[in-house]
Amino acid sequence: MTDAFFRGLAKAAALRYEARDRFARHFAFGKLTRDPVFRYLLVRGLFPRDARILDLGCGQGLLAALLAQARVQENWPGNWAPAANPVAYRGIDSSRRDIERAAHAGGDAATFTCDDIRSANFGSADAVVILDVLHYVDHAEQEDVLRRVRAALGRGGVLLMRVADESDARRFRWTVWVDRLAMALRGRRLAPYHCRPLEQWKEMLEALGFVVEAVPMSAGTPFANVLLVGRYHS
Repeated sequence: MTDAFFRGLAKAAALRYEARDRFARHFAFGKLTRDPVFRYLLVRGLFPRDARILDLGCGQGLLAALLAQARVQENWPGNWAPAANPVAYRGIDSSRRDIERAAHAGGDAATFTCDDIRSANFGSADAVVILDVLHYVDHAEQEDVLRRVRAALGRGGVLLMRVADESDARRFRWTVWVDRLAMALRGRRLAPYHCRPLEQWKEMLEALGFVVEAVPMSAGTPFANVLLVGRYHS
């Protein structure tokens, strides 16, 4: 039942995009149903109650659209965490076209800004989401972004960050190839990647004061993806 429910939820979320933007709708449904991270975030209920969510590198606002639809979806599975109910959702991305798409689909609680996460004002948040983004900036910039994320999070805040584990060589090479293909198809500039082995990502977050849980996030795919759940208690 839950597989069919999630596909229905993903389809409804995809329909939040403009009808004339067929690419956005098809991409949303395909990504939401094929990428395990979106369902995992819903099932586990990883967002604090009444959270202010900051989504860095939000793209066309897939997670925002999914959460907005989840708030109104009927017959929510009883074995899932309650649907997230963010009081505010802010997305930042450098693609103006994607930001325009996100604005149509993210719901009333969401705002989106075209900006560079290396310099954008993060403000305050209860949850920060960074999915498959930090490898596009160099190592020093990664550390600076994460320091500012920690500063934006209050006590009990959570960081949900997915990375590619460079130490898993075969899966990592495939991950990079597919990511480059996807970027090219979407008309985005191809730039050097700045990746790390999983242990280095964990050590960096722990040095910033996060308690880190690493969750494999490649189920059903050939990728080297890992979701890092960082909780900040200080």
